[in-house]
Formats: sequence, structure tokens, C-alpha cells
Amino acid sequence: MKARQAAAEARPIRLLIVDDSAVARAVFARMVGDRREFEIAATVPSASAALVFLASQRVDIILLDIEMPGQDGLTALPALLEASRGARVLIVSSSAEQGAEATIRALTLGAADTLAKPGAGTFGGRFADLLAEKLIRIGHAPDAGAARECHRQPNAKVTLRRLGDNRVACLAIGASTGGLHALSDLLRGLPPSFAVPILITQHLPPSFMPIFAGQVQEMSGRPTAVARAGMPLARGRIIVAPGEGHLCVELGGGMPRVRITNERVESGCLPSVDPMFASVADVFGVSGIGVVLSGMGRDGLRGAEQLAAIGADLFVQDRDSSVVWGMPGAVATAGLASAMLPPFQIADLLSRRERVAA
Repeated sequence: MKARQAAAEARPIRLLIVDDSAVARAVFARMVGDRREFEIAATVPSASAALVFLASQRVDIILLDIEMPGQDGLTALPALLEASRGARVLIVSSSAEQGAEATIRALTLGAADTLAKPGAGTFGGRFADLLAEKLIRIGHAPDAGAARECHRQPNAKVTLRRLGDNRVACLAIGASTGGLHALSDLLRGLPPSFAVPILITQHLPPSFMPIFAGQVQEMSGRPTAVARAGMPLARGRIIVAPGEGHLCVELGGGMPRVRITNERVESGCLPSVDPMFASVADVFGVSGIGVVLSGMGRDGLRGAEQLAAIGADLFVQDRDSSVVWGMPGAVATAGLASAMLPPFQIADLLSRRERVAA
């Protein structure tokens, strides 16, 4: 397994560039084509041409524009993900800058990341470096053989803690890169009867949070708001962290309420999953559950340690369904997870837990 992974990381990252502008395709290809980390598999002018290419070829990453004649990038995104058999999608579009809604929509549909396309004449320089950084971070697509091997030994190197049976009083979810698509699968899988308060910390800039909250409300069918200090937690309601502070909870007036903090944390993230998990452990004890979805880095690990220490359950997204298995992988390999599953199966586990405890 290690030899297979090392070989995959040694080869160049294969890229498919999808943009209706011949100039943009040429510029992107020139920016990354000369770097040893990348290989340009093809450049195509439309989503339909990309689907034809993917029918016979595999790539690691698809650079996808949104605004294109015929089928636009967002409409084509689910089909491209399915046809690519595991490729990551990086949205590179002027729409990612003009409106956060398009960006959030792309991430919810499964894009791994987004990058605002600069105006004519401003390509290069910092943009070229940022493009390369994002491509390297997203990395290689899962190797089909490695995925089969992983399925044969799904819990290799991961020791799961025993599942608890306490009724859930609060669900706290942390996510980053690739997390919006995972979050969509999880929330859509929860039945209306699962009415506990839900807290979400997603790594996004402050300006995105109101639109993110709207997207969460749309896909979950639950009232959703950006956290404000003193806001009470309510059954069936979702609260998302503000971009400029950590979402925490405290007891006030005899009930759990939102507390916003902005202290520096080990991960360097703002908002961070760690303070949220730690406060849920303090307020709800074993009746609080933490969930860690796809994301880069180790944010959530320290808070997960505090939840595990008091006996609360932690559910993490499995490697195969994660865009980046950094955050869930850190919790899982530390031996803190009670379950490691795709998001829709985490939703099913939560639902069954509530029915049994009722």
C-alpha cells in the first residue's frame, strides 16, 4: 500500500483544462505545464468535450470554468465528477469572485476548491503561484487499485473506539476542503425527526458565511443562521460559525447559548473546529457528538481529544469519500473515532442512534 501511494505521489498530477476561452486554456497550460509536478492531459472548450475525453482517459484534477456556452460548469459538475472516476475539480472562474453564491454552489456540488480568474492582462505572478499551490494541495485522484485494497482492509491502521448509546443532545460538525459536498450528503440524510441542535464550523471567509448559511438551510430543510453571541441553541436549528470567530457554546440563563471567541489556536484556523468541540464537551458531555468531514490539515484533533476524554462519540468521514483526508484522518489515526464512514452512512448512524435512545 505504501509503495503504491509513493509511486502515485511521484508521478505528475494529470490535468484536464475546461474553458471556452482559447486564451485562458493556453495561459493555464503554460502556467503549470512547465512545472515537473504537472502534466497537461488535454485542454477542451466545453463540458461536453470534457465528458467525451473522460470516457476513455483518467485525470487527477479538472480545471473548470463556470460560464461557458451550452452547458455551464455548475450544471455539468455532477456529470464530470461521475465520469472522471475520482478526479478533483478546481473551479477557476471570474464568477468565483463576482458572487460568493456561485462559489458556495460549486463547493456544495462537489468541487474541491475554487479560484477567481483574474481579468485580462493580469494573469501570471501571484495568480500562477496560487493556482499551482491549490493544484498541489488537491493532489492526485485515488488510484483504483489502491481503493480496492483499502476496501478489503477498511480499518487498516485505524482503531475505533466503542460506540456509545447516549441520546444525542448536540451535533457539532467540522469541515474544510471538500467538506461542503460531504456536508450536503450528511444533512440530506438526516430525517426531520432528528431535531437536535446542529453546530457547523466550515473553513470559509467571513463574506461567504451568510450565503453558506442559506445553502445549508436549502439542503437540510432546517432553519439555519450565522452564529451571534448569546443566540440560544434550539431543537431542529442549525448554527454556522462566523468567518471571523470560533463558534462555542456555554450555559447562560439555564440553557445552552452561543459564545464567539477569537483566541489563537494550534491549527491557525479561524474559525476553528477545536474550540467548538471543546465547548461541546464541557456543556453536553457524553451527549455531544462530533463529526469531522473532509478537510486539509489537523483542525479538530485537539477538540476531538477533549470529546473522547469524557466519553463522547466522534464520527469521521472515510478516506475514499473524502476529497482531502487530513482532518478526519488525523482524528481516526489518533484512535479517537467511534465510526469511520461516508457522510450518508454517518447520517444513518445518527438517525438510528436517536431511534434507539428515544
